[in-house]
Amino acid sequence: MSSIVVVSSDEDAPLAAPESAPPRVRRKRPLRLRVHSLLRWLHIYTSMISLLVVLFFAATGVTLNHPDWLAGERTDEVSGTLPATWKTAKGIDWLVVAEHLRTANGVHGTVADRREDDREGSLTFRAPGYSADAFIDVRDGSYKLTTSYQGAVGVLNDLHRGRDAGGAWAWLIDVSGIFLVFLSLTGLGLLFYLKKLRIKGLLVMTAGAGVVILLAKIVT
Repeated sequence: MSSIVVVSSDEDAPLAAPESAPPRVRRKRPLRLRVHSLLRWLHIYTSMISLLVVLFFAATGVTLNHPDWLAGERTDEVSGTLPATWKTAKGIDWLVVAEHLRTANGVHGTVADRREDDREGSLTFRAPGYSADAFIDVRDGSYKLTTSYQGAVGVLNDLHRGRDAGGAWAWLIDVSGIFLVFLSLTGLGLLFYLKKLRIKGLLVMTAGAGVVILLAKIVT
């Protein structure tokens, strides 16, 4: 009886377990590179947020320096009589007067000043690029209203100065100023990472600051 010899091939042999790769150790970036990345990120996104703000205040800074560009400036004068409820035993009812002027004459803005004596009362409204002054005869309730418009450029100039624009706009100016300061500081910080331009950039900045200080001393 012949014996049968079975020879196993390499394919039938059990597969050896692959050697596990050593865990990759993530090196911590140097502090210098981390600060550079943070400054660049802050500078880019601060620039995007404040882009329109910079454009607005740059453009209105030019128009503010040239008040003769106030195209469309005009003054209107009208007269009228207040309703019967304009006066009470205590004096002029300013709420009734203000609402009548808004409804009958299209007056807008916030009340900036009011005055009353034995012969005359006055009420002033203010808004960016706009003013309205009403003078009231306390004997019969007749009034004269003078309205001044400074046109689109006047509106932009008053917004630049924050004049008669309300608390919300004043808050926006404060926030915008903080953004611009932050933008300048991050840009200055990035300059120190540009080896080829660092010295030249600092020299230009110093020269610009010197010109500004010199002009300030000349005009004052």
